[in-house]
Amino acid sequence: MSAAAVSAGSGQSVRAMAEAAKSASRVLAALDEEKRNAALEAMALAVGGASVELLEANLEDVRTEGGSLSAATLARLQLDEAKLAEMAEQVRSVARLPDPLGRVLDAIELDEGLDLTKISVPLGVLAVIFEARPDAVTQIAALAIKSGNAVLLKAGKEVERTAEVLVRVLRAALEGEGLPADAVSLVVGRERVQELLGMHGLVDMVIPRGSKALVEYVQANTRIPVLGHAEGVCHVYVDESADEALALRVIDDAKTDYPAACNAVETVLVHRAIAAEFLPKLAERLRAKGVALHGDATVRELLRGVEVESVADWHTEYGELAVSLGVVKGLDEAMEHIHAHGSAHTESIVAEDTAVAERFLREVDAASVMHNASTRFADGFRYGFGAEVGISTSKLHARGPVGLEGLTTYKYVLRGRGQVAGDYRGKDAKAFTHRVVAKQGELR
Repeated sequence: MSAAAVSAGSGQSVRAMAEAAKSASRVLAALDEEKRNAALEAMALAVGGASVELLEANLEDVRTEGGSLSAATLARLQLDEAKLAEMAEQVRSVARLPDPLGRVLDAIELDEGLDLTKISVPLGVLAVIFEARPDAVTQIAALAIKSGNAVLLKAGKEVERTAEVLVRVLRAALEGEGLPADAVSLVVGRERVQELLGMHGLVDMVIPRGSKALVEYVQANTRIPVLGHAEGVCHVYVDESADEALALRVIDDAKTDYPAACNAVETVLVHRAIAAEFLPKLAERLRAKGVALHGDATVRELLRGVEVESVADWHTEYGELAVSLGVVKGLDEAMEHIHAHGSAHTESIVAEDTAVAERFLREVDAASVMHNASTRFADGFRYGFGAEVGISTSKLHARGPVGLEGLTTYKYVLRGRGQVAGDYRGKDAKAFTHRVVAKQGELR
């Protein structure tokens, strides 16, 4: 194994790593799908083959950093054999996805013998900053390689030992397939984040995955385009037409399945026509799961005798077993509340009235909107993307769970026979035909 494969890049300057990643990205962009998939299979095998070393490194991370972490964060940090097997399978699931590159997005004949094609291509170099998630390394690296991108990973201090081993293993696998190890590198040390964020011209997109403070810091300190979301203040609105049992089940899952996730529900709004009957049942179910309740004056009156704290701020992302409850007059007030206090991440309505539900889906401005379904479905794997590099609330480029398609852009390819622009100007100008040859989604 060469020194390049052994090193994750921690001994280099960030600029040298970014320059090497840029060179690697050009190699990846030229590879056919078969070679990229072969690299992914090698990566999956390498993760499985390094289980002893990975578990030892992870145990040291847990011993060193675990005492300062919340229970939810610690759970994300810890690895076992089953989690490693799942990580390897996630890499393989990305390999099985359709090729995101070279897709014909549009094809137009400008004139006979002058053909314009719009095709999907990689972004180039990604910088991903994440906290406490070893599986983020394999998910992101797999999505990057499949989409022809190189990636610079910056792991949080709490997961650095595990990430160093993972990245070293992945680099060796890439080199074993004849590909540049620098397609995947690890930036180590909090003090190097600012240097990484200054790599405009070399890095094409930054993706922060972590706390609101992390995302806001990244957004405020770089000229590189940032893909991500600062908060996950998600809502479930229970309409007067809701099926009660269905609503209870959806809300339970949305809050308790994984309360630390950004797609967990933080506020439940209930139509006032059913609030007196529905809220006590909801409170009983959530309290049985250990969920702390926060509510407005109306909720506290309806749940008299139940421990309900005042809502400090409707914009709170609890990230734990806690939820805000509110009573609204109907759909219009629910949507007003969501637009005033939500984060445009994921919003859900529980309703049997199809007209009400369709209005909610049409008018609520969020990356994901749902009907009679838990907000926890807002996830790249559950959406069928194989994995995700994160969830974006941006309206430019990618939105919602970002998988392979969100890691591509496009370019225009024009093939001619010596035509010049002057041929189509002036007294004897030729006319453009502008005939559509192929539409988005058709194969190249």
